[in-house]
Amino acid sequence: MVSIIPMMLIFLFTPVSLNDVLSVGVIPFILSFVATMARIFLQAIRFYYFVRKFIGKNVSSFWKIIYARLAGEFVTQTTPSYIGGELVRIAFLTKSGVPAGRAAWVTTMEIIADVFVGTILAFIAGFIAIANGSLLIGLIVISIATPTFGFWFFILIYSAKKNIQLPAFSLRLARKFVSDQKAQRGINSVNKALDDLCVMSRENFGSFTSVKIFSVGIAITLIAFVFHGLSFLVLTHSVDSYIGLFLSFMATSSSTILGTLPITIGGSGLAEWGLWGYINHLNDFSQIGNILHDNDQLNVIIAWRIASYYIPLVIMWVALMRLTLRTNYSSSSPSQS
Repeated sequence: MVSIIPMMLIFLFTPVSLNDVLSVGVIPFILSFVATMARIFLQAIRFYYFVRKFIGKNVSSFWKIIYARLAGEFVTQTTPSYIGGELVRIAFLTKSGVPAGRAAWVTTMEIIADVFVGTILAFIAGFIAIANGSLLIGLIVISIATPTFGFWFFILIYSAKKNIQLPAFSLRLARKFVSDQKAQRGINSVNKALDDLCVMSRENFGSFTSVKIFSVGIAITLIAFVFHGLSFLVLTHSVDSYIGLFLSFMATSSSTILGTLPITIGGSGLAEWGLWGYINHLNDFSQIGNILHDNDQLNVIIAWRIASYYIPLVIMWVALMRLTLRTNYSSSSPSQS
């Protein structure tokens, strides 16, 4: 898998060996992995909850919905900026008979829940860093979180007032790759889904029931972020007992927001650097290279990255394969009968 390449580069270009990573201890490593899987499973539960509440109880079974969320998370975690998983979930819902607009609404609510919680935590982490004298890392975190929060807040407000459509140049661009007929049909399909999404937004925006559902989703998301912080905390005591839950919580939140930069697959390198920079109160560009000389912390950070990213990817990939093979089988079976 392409996502394994960054891990190989870590061992090639840093003074960290596999033995160094294993020095954190087997039990802490397993606990970090368990905490990560708890976070991922909570996100899947949130997806199931949104599907049941916004669409209905007859969409699919519990485990199929969970598999779809895990499969989408694999795509999310193997692309720059954590994007693409939404398309997997929308495809799953539409194949289950859900109109595209309603499917897009559920996935949009998931995105907004993640963005709302993630950016708010990033703002808190950034301002705390600045207050503690870590001006550089604080400003970086805030500067990345601000446009992300602004964009999705604008989408949420705008869709509740007007219909969103693809820009006019989209059709001209599509015609460069496919025929005029296919391009027009594709653009019309996307615009129809966006229309339905905006209608759903207007229907639910002022509804107390919808606000309640979304609030539960926010609560689940916040708990998931806490488990993300725990996944790092359980590893830190092998070298640094002073790192508490709150600092770990803020550091992993900063790591996540830095990983959204569209530079590397799954934020590889950015997430590790952001985590190190936050717990070391980075305040000067000249300090950036110090991460390579901080062997103890680098061991823990890389161990955390393996336990919280690379190993869970295998489980998510299995879910993707299971979902894909079932989809292919179900789509081909009518023609065989």
